[in-house]
Order: sequence, then structure tokens, then C-alpha cells
Amino acid sequence: MKFAPTFCENVLNIARMTDSVVLAPFLVFAFLMTLAPGPNNAMALASGVRVGLTRSFPLIGGIAAGVAVQMLAIGFGLGKLFEAYPVTHEILRIGGSLYLIWLAWKIARSGPIVEDAESSPIGFLGAAAFQWINPKAWAITVSAAATYIPSSDYLLNISIAAALLAFVAIPSVAVWAAAGRLLRNVLTRPTYARVFNLSVALLLVGSTVPILLGNL
Repeated sequence: MKFAPTFCENVLNIARMTDSVVLAPFLVFAFLMTLAPGPNNAMALASGVRVGLTRSFPLIGGIAAGVAVQMLAIGFGLGKLFEAYPVTHEILRIGGSLYLIWLAWKIARSGPIVEDAESSPIGFLGAAAFQWINPKAWAITVSAAATYIPSSDYLLNISIAAALLAFVAIPSVAVWAAAGRLLRNVLTRPTYARVFNLSVALLLVGSTVPILLGNL
């Protein structure tokens, strides 16, 4: 007997949330931040080159799921931990940035693209787990939770916002994987591959600069 009223109340809560969270600005923020150059998109670009767009979809889905779970974790208590112990966020920020710099060094030293049907792309779980050491992902989710989520019905609001962030991330990251696929044939040449690898490495290093400076 209580199902219908409860269902209707939930629908009304979602409608109120999408209005109170200032939906359009939040979606613009999510789109720009997930489309902008960064570790996830560099990884998607490289995956598109190595294995193509279709085989990169587990990676794309893992990125989207990872940032959504990360945002939920912030809403369900991790954000309070960061507030109480700022050093925990600093460790993630600096440690993640150092890892990305190391990853950039590895990419810069890699060779030309070799088409290999047996090549194993980064999977769903690997991409999702990567978000926990990705400082830009932390910057996006912490900023979104602090800026766009109202305090009323907070857990419901942040749950919906996390789903919207994942929804927006999928096409944003897929664009980079598709771009990688388009470059694939060109990058079999050692000279072009070298330029590409250095460009991706610089992209990764560049993405850590605003994070290390505290601007993200």
C-alpha cells in the first residue's frame, strides 16, 4: 500500500534535486572537466591507438564508473575525512601526481605502435581503480560535491549527481579514444610514434601542474 506514495515521493525528490543542484551549470562543469586534457583522456587516447575504439569501451566505462563511485564515497563520508585530516587529501594529490609523472616517463620511452590483435587493453576494473590515484578525478569530484550539491537531501542529491557525472564522462572520454583510433595507422611510423608518445607524456605532466600548484 505504501509503494505508490513512496515511488511518487522519490520522483518528486529527483525533480527537486535536478533543479536545486543547478542542473545546467553542473552539466557544463562535468562536460568541460571530463573532456579537457588529463590522465583519463590521455589513457583513452593511447588505448584508442593501441586497440581501437570498440575495445576501449571497458576502459571508458571503468573511468565513468570510477568517478561516480568516487563522488559517492565523498558524499558518504570521505569528504568529511578530507576536511578533518587535510593531509590525507594532500597525500593523494601529491602521490597521484608523482605516479602520473612516472607514467609519462614510461610512455615517452615507449616505441612505435604495433598492431596486435592479442594486445590487452586496460579493462573496466583497472580503469575504475585508477581513479583512486588520479588527482584530477579527485579534484573534479571534490569540487563538484562542494559547489553544486545542496545540503538538503544531500545523499540523494549526490547520488544523482554522481550518475550524471558518469553519464557525461562516457562520450567525453570516448572522443579521445576515437581520436586515437584515427591516428593508429599514422603511428606505425617510428618518427610519428615518437612525437605522439612525447605529446601524451607532456599531456600527462601538464595535467599535474595545476594540481601540484593547488589550482585544481
